[in-house]
Amino acid sequence: MSILPIVLFPDPMLRRPCTPVTAIDATLRQLAADMLETMYAAPGRGLAGPQVAVPLRLFVMDVTWKEGEPSPRVCINPVILEASETLAENTEGCLSIPGIPALVSRPDWIVLRYSDLDGQERTERLTGFEAVAAQHELDHLNGRLCIDLMDEESRTQASPALAAMGAPA
Repeated sequence: MSILPIVLFPDPMLRRPCTPVTAIDATLRQLAADMLETMYAAPGRGLAGPQVAVPLRLFVMDVTWKEGEPSPRVCINPVILEASETLAENTEGCLSIPGIPALVSRPDWIVLRYSDLDGQERTERLTGFEAVAAQHELDHLNGRLCIDLMDEESRTQASPALAAMGAPA
């Protein structure tokens, strides 16, 4: 396994919608293992394909490893089937936008369908931080970033830091 370089904002790779994974093979399994190693080393709780310059509909996440036992999840071609109408507000961080927390409102639960590394289709109801992390990573696959979901006041406060990263004014 190896640690991959993380693509940083405002790299255009982060705005590019990803293409579906068409084959689960040794190359994809190695990529997933490298993404997990990269995520743990960063240290983060999720990492999507475009964040390592791979424009495929794939993300990894593990929301429990910092507090206890690791529970890595690899999600291939994920789709949200249902989402709560009730929103929860959380502060999100992003490995591609280091040091800039984003206050974001998202559905507080989702039903996520994806394939795992064995090619098995899974459908899971995710709640709490798991739901937030999955939505955050799925946004990456669609070229959307957590800063896009910030309210106007938060975005204004973050503007100097985003500009320092090279974002257009």
